[in-house]
Amino acid sequence: MDITGNTIFIPGATSGIGLALALALQERGNTVIVGGRRVELLEKIAAEHPALDTVRIDTADAGSVQVAAKDVLARHPGLNVLVTMAGVMRVEDWHQPETFLESAESVVTTNVLGPIRLIAAFVEHLRTRPDATIVTVSSGLAFTPLKVTPSYNASKAAIHMLSESLRLQLADTSVSVLELEPPAVQTDLLPGHAENDQAMPLGEFVAEVMGILETRPEATEIQVERVKFLRYGEARGDYDQVVAALNGTDPHPG
Repeated sequence: MDITGNTIFIPGATSGIGLALALALQERGNTVIVGGRRVELLEKIAAEHPALDTVRIDTADAGSVQVAAKDVLARHPGLNVLVTMAGVMRVEDWHQPETFLESAESVVTTNVLGPIRLIAAFVEHLRTRPDATIVTVSSGLAFTPLKVTPSYNASKAAIHMLSESLRLQLADTSVSVLELEPPAVQTDLLPGHAENDQAMPLGEFVAEVMGILETRPEATEIQVERVKFLRYGEARGDYDQVVAALNGTDPHPG
């Protein structure tokens, strides 16, 4: 993926990683369209960052995805990059189904069906572009589970395998598939997580991601150094220790 000169749509970019990435990409000379559910946030972003375009979209609603896709392509026919950023994370206790089932269904709808709907809505157009990219967003938790977020872990593992499969299927087209794999980053994905001093500062994360995009155009998985502890535990042979360290059960996590 070239680092500049693109037209990029990022649904789920009204805060956190999505908004920070949108601003970093816009600063590098890209046209960036930010998507989100809440109109008041979109209006605030448009006022504070007039170089960004905005569109309302709810990726949990199939009809909203179709309407937004038509709107984006009508206004930006040169669109060549889709970043499926929208996602939710919920703490769940699976001892009692009545406490987690609704949450689990919501996570899967947003984190799995949302990206599938987005890709389905844009892939035909992207195939007409001479150099196009789909960026999916999984997580270090796709490879090492956090005990308290079962559905989130599973949804991100699904995105990893979806990315791998789409890369194979679209190899005969002009569309590349990149997978962004964040570690824990200081955002509001969970309440209070933006103040978690064990998570990676948002600015550092986005700067490292931009550096990888710029210097490693051949990369198919965008991995900052911090995520490799989770990503490669099984390959290194220390998966059990990584799981224990992540979940606070390893007396010697270092």
